[in-house]
Amino acid sequence: MESPQTPAPHAEDFHDLHLVVDFRRETAHLDGTPLKLTAKTFSLLTFLIRHPGQLVRRETLLVSVWGYREEIRTRTLDVHIRRLRKSLDQYGNAYIETVFGVGYRFQPCRAQGSVQASATASALAERAAAAASAWRWKMEENPAY
Repeated sequence: MESPQTPAPHAEDFHDLHLVVDFRRETAHLDGTPLKLTAKTFSLLTFLIRHPGQLVRRETLLVSVWGYREEIRTRTLDVHIRRLRKSLDQYGNAYIETVFGVGYRFQPCRAQGSVQASATASALAERAAAAASAWRWKMEENPAY
């Protein structure tokens, strides 16, 4: 199994189990499919990838990616994060963590099981709820059960 790559500040690419980003060519692929990202969204992704696991403050992203002054208040960042997560499909929330009121953190995919585990846990919870509902129905219909 290949371990995720932690990019050096000026590395030419990043890759993990699902995401491949070529900084020089400004391309990104998710599970082999090219991502269609705007220039700003790609810059945002690049900045976050170059700071893996680090909490990056909103102000830092607005200054570094957009060139805004620190005192600027805007929802631009939130819109771009939402678009980036949508582009990253099922992995969007796994890759980009929100720290409410502070900023964002990029988490490289460390193991294939991490995204699948959350989906599996969700499926198991749904099955358990359905089983509990069926059991309640049996108990209501047949109190002697």
